[in-house]
Parts: sequence; structure tokens; C-alpha cells
Amino acid sequence: MPLEDELGEALRSAGAAFTPDPQALVAAGERRGRRLVARRRAAVAGGSVLALALVGTAGAWTGGLIGDDGRGEAAAAPALPSRGPARPPGDGPQERGGTGAVTAAQMSQILKSLLPAGQLTQSESRGSDSQGPMATGVFDEGKGQARIGIMLTRIDPAGGMFKEMTTCPDRRNVAFDSCKEEKLPDGSRLLLIQTHDYDDDRKSVKDWRATLATPQGFLVDASEHNAPQSKKVSPTRAEPPLPMDRMKALVLSDKWRPALEDLPPAPSENSPAKGPEEDAEMFLATLLRGYEIPVADRGGDGGYGYVVLDDGKGRSLVELRVQRRTAGDDFPADATAQPGGVHAKVTQGPAGENAPGVVRWTVDTERPNGERITVSAYNAPKQTGPASRTAPALTLEQLKEVALNRHWKDVFGR
Repeated sequence: MPLEDELGEALRSAGAAFTPDPQALVAAGERRGRRLVARRRAAVAGGSVLALALVGTAGAWTGGLIGDDGRGEAAAAPALPSRGPARPPGDGPQERGGTGAVTAAQMSQILKSLLPAGQLTQSESRGSDSQGPMATGVFDEGKGQARIGIMLTRIDPAGGMFKEMTTCPDRRNVAFDSCKEEKLPDGSRLLLIQTHDYDDDRKSVKDWRATLATPQGFLVDASEHNAPQSKKVSPTRAEPPLPMDRMKALVLSDKWRPALEDLPPAPSENSPAKGPEEDAEMFLATLLRGYEIPVADRGGDGGYGYVVLDDGKGRSLVELRVQRRTAGDDFPADATAQPGGVHAKVTQGPAGENAPGVVRWTVDTERPNGERITVSAYNAPKQTGPASRTAPALTLEQLKEVALNRHWKDVFGR
């Protein structure tokens, strides 16, 4: 399949389980020749279908670190991570973020301190407790508003991404006005590139970027535009506010070091990928992202994973169990047949005698290959209670969406 079709299909798949974001998908369709670089850069956010859905916030060439409104251009909900021969950088430990030693407010303050005199408005940021600490805003020193932002993450310094992220793209795939690669004395690699948001003859907004990759696996990616957003607007100034030497200084600043050091090291690009029987926690957390309910806690071991959701109306435990059918393990006879040979059993009732007031909703499924996927939700933060709300945070239909997600077929092969 041609790369352009492959990326488009991946983006469509990423939102298929839930409601897609039409604006993000349309923007992705306009990226055309830049998709090769977007695809490789997306691996920083986790690779596979999940990463492609996060292209707008993972430092892709095509829209910078930040999308039109500073929030990124992601499909509304990710699909399941691929189960390939290698774990892409960004999965596993990186997904959890750091301890939060650097707050979102501090990230914004650091960015502001590294800019020339002027105003930074419409600020948005994430701290080091997220998988991608970032800061962005609209900068104006009196010459016109300009979007500027920076994002931090970690990659495998021995992996291919270390060089790929800091190598000038082929002009056949990405049109650019200027591109420069540097190898610094400490072994770091630096890329400085000046592009436009579109490759055609439209008078589009300029997109200037600086990307630093260090031997420790630190990745610092900054972008700026000569408009308050990257697309669907006319430039508000002749050039972005920072010349390229200032962009270089921005990514080289030691002020980002505490946030970078707070992030857990990225796994090796060559480490074996884990399936849901080995890392159910990660698969459950990935699926639940689409519902945009804050997570208060998460954990698990092997084929068991849990997430505690907190929507402000009381905490709610959600569990995922993934196991293969064994001899003598009979699936409920009254299960309902689903498309693709899947059988499902739905139950709602008390969680047990030792949990007064606690209810459990469960969707138990079995696939033709013998894989059994069970998703349960409670109206309490623990199985044993106490109850914190009248019903679980997820509706029964949402539980069915998780248990019957069509991407389970891709994970298990059938």
C-alpha cells in the first residue's frame, strides 16, 4: 500500500472505535508529501496506529508541535496499539510520564523566560507528569502575533529515531526553504529547518523548527510560525519571531533539563512488543483515552489491568482481564453471538456480599481463537467499596465498545 494511503488508513482506524475528529482528518489529508516525515516522527508518541493519531502533538513536521489552536490535531480516540515485532519508542514506561517535578505552569514560565521581550498569551502547557511535557502560546513583541511552542520527550538514543528526527528530509517528500544538520561536541544532533504549512502554491504560514536529540535520549522539539495558528489563516508578520540561532538556543537551554530528567527512559526500539496478555494495563488505558475521563490511578500485572476514573462525581474502577481459553474453561452458554465469531455475555448486579452497595457491570467476550476479554466497571474505586456513586463512570454501551473494539482482531490476528 502506498505510504499516503497507509497513513490515511491508519488515521481512519485510529478514530474508528469512537467519534473521529473531522477537522483533524481533513488536515491530515492536506499534508500529502510531508507524510513520510510525519510518519517517522509520530513514532516518538508511541508508533503504530496510536502514534499516527497523535501526529499533531508528537513533533510532526506537518503542523508543528501544536495544532491550530495549540491543542494538537489528534483523532478523538486511539485504537489499540499494534502488536508488532518491536515495541516502538514511547510505549510502556514513557506513557506514564514522570513524577511531575516540573509543573505545567513552570513549563510556561520557562518558555516565556527564553523569549525576547514581549507578550505570551493563550498559553497552554503540560508538566513532566505527562508523557510529553510542553508549552505553547501566542507571542507578540509588537511585530505581529506568532504561535510558538516546545515539546519534550525521550527516545532510545541507540535507536533509529535518534538520527531520523535530526536528519533533513528528502526534497522529493518535503519542500523546505532551508535545512541544516549539526553534530554537537557532546554527541548531540541538531536539526534546523524552515518550511511552510503547505507544499503547494498557496501563501501559507511559515513553519520554522529546531529539534535536538542528545546521547541521553532527550528530545527537545520547538516550532514557531508567523501567525497565531498554523493553518487556515494569513500570516500576521513577515517572519516568525525567532531567527534560527535563537531557535537553536531555545532547544539547547539547560532550563529544560529538570523536566527531561524527570521523564522515565524510553524503552529500546528493539525490545519485544508486549501483547495484552502481558500488559493489559497499557491496553486498557489506551482504549479509555477516547472517553476523556480523568484517571486517578492505574496499575496491573500481566493480563490484568485496572484504571480508576474520576469524573468529579465519584471514583470508578474499570478492569480488563485478557486470558486464553484453557481445557475445561467453558464460556457461558447464554452468550450472544457477535460479528466475526465473537460471543459476548453482559451482566449487571451486586459486586458481592463483601461489598455492600457496590455494583459491577461486566462485558465478557470470547474470540474464535480462544482469547477471552473481560471488561468490568464498578461504582467504587475498589472492588470491595465503599460505593462512591450510583453507577459506574462508564456506561454499559461504552464497556461494550471497549470489549468488542474491532481492533482486538488486529492485535490477536483474527
